[in-house]
Amino acid sequence: MAVSTDFEVVVPHLADAEELASVHVQAWREAYAELLPEHFYDDAARESRQVMWSGRLSEEDARERFRVARREGRIVGFVAHGPAADHQGHPPVRNEQLYALYVLSSCYGHGVGQALLDQALSERPAQLWVAKGNARARRFYEKNGFTADGTEQVDPDLDGLVEIRMVR
Repeated sequence: MAVSTDFEVVVPHLADAEELASVHVQAWREAYAELLPEHFYDDAARESRQVMWSGRLSEEDARERFRVARREGRIVGFVAHGPAADHQGHPPVRNEQLYALYVLSSCYGHGVGQALLDQALSERPAQLWVAKGNARARRFYEKNGFTADGTEQVDPDLDGLVEIRMVR
């Protein structure tokens, strides 16, 4: 499949919070449908994500930490990164962390995820947490130099989803 370039990666604005929330929930549904229960994708989840995005896009450093991919004016993916933090009792092993990278399935294989990752981290060392059962995401990160470091956890906030840490 040829990689398309009919999208742009830009800094999101506060006015994007509602659309970002919808994309966030839809991307989760597409990535985790078999891994998480339905309540992670319902109207309450969307409303919660909208509140979250409104808050995050209001933060002073939002322009540094978030990017969205737009295709034909619509958001089709997003990325969040920043200083690495303790995660469920696991101290960071890199200075920078990829917190989220989601792309709508209609854009899988079109270079959107790669463009978002490149904008966020370039080739810098970083860490991330990924669902152990999300083989597609794990392959993508491996292609970009990330390796599972053997640290895994069960995330109680995600209904017991098992996550692994990957580093480069």
